Amino acid sequence: MKKTLLLTAFLCTSFSLYAQDKKTAEECFKKADYKCAEEQYTKLAEKEQIQKYQSEYYNSLGTAQRRLGKTALALRSYDSALKANPLSAPVYANLASLHSQKGNKTKALEYISTGLSIDAENPEFYLTRSKIYDSQGKKDLALNDLKQILTFAPDNIYAKTGLANLKKNNGDLDGALKDYNQLISEKPESLLYNGRADVYFKMKKPKEALTDVNKAISIDPKFAHSYVTKALILFDTAKPKEACENLDRAVTLGYEKAILADYYAKCVVKPK
Repeated sequence: MKKTLLLTAFLCTSFSLYAQDKKTAEECFKKADYKCAEEQYTKLAEKEQIQKYQSEYYNSLGTAQRRLGKTALALRSYDSALKANPLSAPVYANLASLHSQKGNKTKALEYISTGLSIDAENPEFYLTRSKIYDSQGKKDLALNDLKQILTFAPDNIYAKTGLANLKKNNGDLDGALKDYNQLISEKPESLLYNGRADVYFKMKKPKEALTDVNKAISIDPKFAHSYVTKALILFDTAKPKEACENLDRAVTLGYEKAILADYYAKCVVKPK
């Protein structure tokens, strides 16, 4: 009887500590402390025995590493997540996104195809594929993917902004601006102000662009993309020091530095 009670107490204590580790990892991620998140999710993934949960931890670990600019390690973590659970749609979505970012569009499309066979209503697959199609000049296919999202997720803000961005990328700045004005009137979110700031930037309206990007930052100071947008505006208005500071802020919040290499080249101090 005493052994049974001791075992029960041990299991309860272990479960409590385990739950605390998970909570700590999640809090680190929310605070954009990706180094802390990496450490916590590594512990969780290594000691988890249930494959489904182990896959989730490796997946979160990969994303934390990705935000830290550790692309090779992130890829390994995502691969470990997939081995633990070959039917995890979120892992396929992350692998597709990462390979697309690395320039391997063919591999990304393969992961998307497999992922869609598991979960045909995961917006991430269509969003990533739409961006790939757009980069390949396949505008109709890119448009179809975004519209497909709205058939099962009519309020998906990323699909709606994606439609506006397609217009922007195709040179229809007035059409994109109209779409963003409508979206902001319905739901004034950071993502939308940042998107409209980019449209204003491309319309050569830096004052309006800066106003919108500052609004985006005021709504969500942890939205890394806004700092990148602000940096581009500041570079264009001959304020490189402030621009570079905003790039650093974006990286601190998890934006991958490798993607910003061309912009960071402008931050190199030239010898006198």
